[in-house]
Amino acid sequence: MSTRPRKGRVPATRRPPARGRTRRPGKRRQRADDRLIGLLVAVGLAVGLVVALVNWLLAHWWVLIVPGTLAGLAGGGRLYQKQQRARWEAVRAQGLRYGLSQLDALHHTRFEDAVRDLMRRDGCTDAARVGGGGDLGADVKATDPYGRRWVIQCKHRRNGLAGSPVGTPHLQVLNGTARQVHGADVAVIVTNGRVTAPAVVFAKQQRLHVVDRHTLGVWASGSRPLWELLRAVPPPRKPTALS
Repeated sequence: MSTRPRKGRVPATRRPPARGRTRRPGKRRQRADDRLIGLLVAVGLAVGLVVALVNWLLAHWWVLIVPGTLAGLAGGGRLYQKQQRARWEAVRAQGLRYGLSQLDALHHTRFEDAVRDLMRRDGCTDAARVGGGGDLGADVKATDPYGRRWVIQCKHRRNGLAGSPVGTPHLQVLNGTARQVHGADVAVIVTNGRVTAPAVVFAKQQRLHVVDRHTLGVWASGSRPLWELLRAVPPPRKPTALS
């Protein structure tokens, strides 16, 4: 019998065995190794430079005196300038004077600044103008050398005595906020104009202080502090060299 391959079948062929492949290190790994080596070299150089610098400074320690001396001189110069500015500011404050005509010509915000500066002249180093929208009746706040807290409402009149007078409603605003809101020991209203008689009576009843045009003129043109010009000012809160 003859053995013939059946039709439709393809004789199977064997594939040659796969050759073993040799793997080479990847490029990423090689780059990482290069970066690590570079970093180690840089660290080594930096450490070497630091050690060399320290050894040089130990051998030449006198070099450190020069920058230290320069820094001390610069610091001393800045401190001296600061002290000089403080002295000149104190001299300027002690010599501060205003005439009523000067105060009349001011804008109302500059009038508040003038009242603040006069309080500083009197020794209230923290005097600040706080007037503006929502000030709740306080235009200037200050603490005098005796520890008393002053809250001042300013009413500037461009025309002085000819302007509208300060009335009881103005004092009612001050009376309602000075102590309860602002913690005032001394509540004051200052004006370069007139104050109505009912307002003066209300001020006495509520222990408020009124600085009218006459009192303002004496205060602004002289060197006496405001508390020496007002009656029934509360006693000092704390003992000081002035008390």
